[in-house]
Amino acid sequence: MAEESELVTVFRSADPNAEEQAEVACEMLVSAGFDAEVFDDSTPGVPAGAYEVRVPSAQQAAAEQLIDAQKDFSPKPLDRSHDLDMVTVFASDAPNAEMLASAIRSILSAQDIPSVLVSGTMFPSLPYEVRVPKIRLEEARRAIAAAEEAGPAAAEEAERETEAGENQ
Repeated sequence: MAEESELVTVFRSADPNAEEQAEVACEMLVSAGFDAEVFDDSTPGVPAGAYEVRVPSAQQAAAEQLIDAQKDFSPKPLDRSHDLDMVTVFASDAPNAEMLASAIRSILSAQDIPSVLVSGTMFPSLPYEVRVPKIRLEEARRAIAAAEEAGPAAAEEAERETEAGENQ
């Protein structure tokens, strides 16, 4: 990284959430390939209570142009809707429940459907559950049904194709 004296300020905020704003601005710049860093008021030249994002002077114009295109550096609010609540798509307390739950999670993962495994491994009488976001429940059910319909032969064929791809 460049020496601090070679860096120029392209973003400054003293808002109550200035640190978060500076982090968002810095992440945006770094993602775009800039050598950006966040500085707080413990750094010489930064006003009390402020946060700054600095880049090397050679990157100043392009960084400022990118920042000007972005108007709001407040972190995006969390989605508080119930669409992301996790709901059960599979539950079993059968002796092979852990294996079934892992297989279901693999099916969901292949379809880019996020899932979590819930179990009470310390208490074998408790079931294994696979949960997905409520908004993706029907999609998860369709993926599981399609895998069940295709049967084990399709799973073996997919595994052979994966292995063949890895060996090349």
